[in-house]
Amino acid sequence: LTGTLPAVSGANLTGISAGITEADQWRLTNDISSNTDPISSNLERVDDASFGYIGSGMSVSSGIWTFPATGIYKILVTMKAYSSDSSDTLKIAMYVSTDSGSSYDEVGETAISSESGSAVGNTATTPMFVDVTNTSTVKVKFIATSLDSGSVIEGDTAKNKTCFTFIRMGDT
Repeated sequence: LTGTLPAVSGANLTGISAGITEADQWRLTNDISSNTDPISSNLERVDDASFGYIGSGMSVSSGIWTFPATGIYKILVTMKAYSSDSSDTLKIAMYVSTDSGSSYDEVGETAISSESGSAVGNTATTPMFVDVTNTSTVKVKFIATSLDSGSVIEGDTAKNKTCFTFIRMGDT
């Protein structure tokens, strides 16, 4: 066994994590119909009556996302897209910077491809983990690519079609 086991100290139980302390979800409110680097507009925190988030939540400015606390985050990119082109691949790629945005590394891609001779409308999700060691230097951005004429990544202000989910899983 490694690590610290739970223990009782007086009337307190010690050695147990607080659990999930940050969980947030944002969505695209309007369709994207052209390549976009980064996705910086038509974003809103989910605001349905049944929605709630944990912690202070994510913030975004000009398409660059800032984390509220250090830790290991699971990020899910869900994309609903449609293409009338029979040979198109629509993508949202996730890029991470560890140097305050001076450089970015592509760490994941959510993609939907149409098959030869047919249009496609579908949804795909890609999970990724990011180790946020410093909230000032670790940043994330999302880029939409491969949008040909007749292709859209779908957004909606009333429900999730394309959305971004951020869950802090634990300490870094």
